Amino acid sequence: MKKHRISEVLPGSAGEELDIRPGDYVLSINGKEIEDIFDYNYFCETDHVDLLVETEDGEEILYDIDKDEDEDLGLVFDNGLMDDYRSCSNKCIFCFIDQMPPGMRETLYFKDDDSRLSFLQGNYVTLTNLSKKDLDRIIAYRMEPINISVHTMDPELRCRMLHNRFAGEALKKIDTLFEAGITMNGQIVCCPGWNDGEQLRSTIEKLARYAPVMQSVSVVPVGLTKYRDGLEPLRPFTAEEAGETIDIIEAWQKKLYPQHGLHFVHASDEFYLLAGREIPEKERYDGYLQLENGVGMLRLFSDQFDQALKRFKTCSRKKSATIVTGMLAYPVIRDKCLALCAKFPQVNVEVVPVVNRFFGEGVTVAGLLTGQDMIAQLKERGTGEEILIPKTMLRSGEDVFLDDLHVPDAEEALGVPVSAVDCDGASLVRALLGKEKQHSHTKFRPYEPKEKNQ
Repeated sequence: MKKHRISEVLPGSAGEELDIRPGDYVLSINGKEIEDIFDYNYFCETDHVDLLVETEDGEEILYDIDKDEDEDLGLVFDNGLMDDYRSCSNKCIFCFIDQMPPGMRETLYFKDDDSRLSFLQGNYVTLTNLSKKDLDRIIAYRMEPINISVHTMDPELRCRMLHNRFAGEALKKIDTLFEAGITMNGQIVCCPGWNDGEQLRSTIEKLARYAPVMQSVSVVPVGLTKYRDGLEPLRPFTAEEAGETIDIIEAWQKKLYPQHGLHFVHASDEFYLLAGREIPEKERYDGYLQLENGVGMLRLFSDQFDQALKRFKTCSRKKSATIVTGMLAYPVIRDKCLALCAKFPQVNVEVVPVVNRFFGEGVTVAGLLTGQDMIAQLKERGTGEEILIPKTMLRSGEDVFLDDLHVPDAEEALGVPVSAVDCDGASLVRALLGKEKQHSHTKFRPYEPKEKNQ
């Protein structure tokens, strides 16, 4: 029987009242074996639970628990998924992990393709290792939205792009999810000469049949590092090709919005910057469903920055700061900071775009910058009294860069404090100006929604 080790029992919970302890194991609920966190949550959603626990010394205890149907038992497990993560069985021609340099920490080389992480963390999955049992559980437990790496709706082309002979057949699972009403999002990593142009048109047309159950599809350009020896030859988009891709997408937006009230398909910010076009207005992003794919991120950042800056009527703070970002976001962040400095001249801000020499200059997002690239390039030019970096440059919840340098390493090398800032525009304004003053006549009414991401 599979057993799950408890790492923590929350104070005041039913688990604490029953004297269940860290180090104990959960064996079953209501006589049923638990495969993962979804089984656990589903079996606990009742007003009576028979919980079988094995103590650290091997004794088995059956707890007869009466509780509210939605009451949590307060048990936290060593593994949040309560199961092993499922790795990817594909060899996609555009896979970023295959383009990683050697010698980095082991976790950066793990390829996940786990539908459960799609629900829990927003990961995108190819459906190629999704069994009928997995599909049935997604539907039974309403694990939605499910985020799907589609790339193409041509079965033969999908097999070639994923290097998996089952990749085309896996597309039929989208039909099963659609018929069950499971909310989906789609992703297309667009590769010139492969799934762009007419292939892209065809893919969008076929995916549009699933709207609005499939609520969004992002189209992002292939990301290429300098570590591609032995991999499929690929090239980046030209400015002209980026413009053609946007034209295809925007034509479909105009067609689909009147039908569904959704623009449905969206080009990533990178396409607009590459083509030299304006980022669309916020209404075109349908509530920013694809932010993690870089869709609308610059529009949202820009609007948040403007709104936050507008709230500052005065600022007595003097500050000299250097903001680090990637080449992609640099023009937007530079222009916003110029506006801030024009309003408050005592604040001196320099925005520095760091060239990604570690992965290659074609990688332009801040989240893939390394500590060593930042240090080397800032040393060449000097800094302000403080360096502000986006939190995406660090491992989640830690102070570690991709290349395993730590924030204190950067501070020692550059001789100034380094602070990580949330990636929304309002957080950057506050990092530069401090908290805005509250006026005495302004009252907060609890029924009014607060500003998003504040």
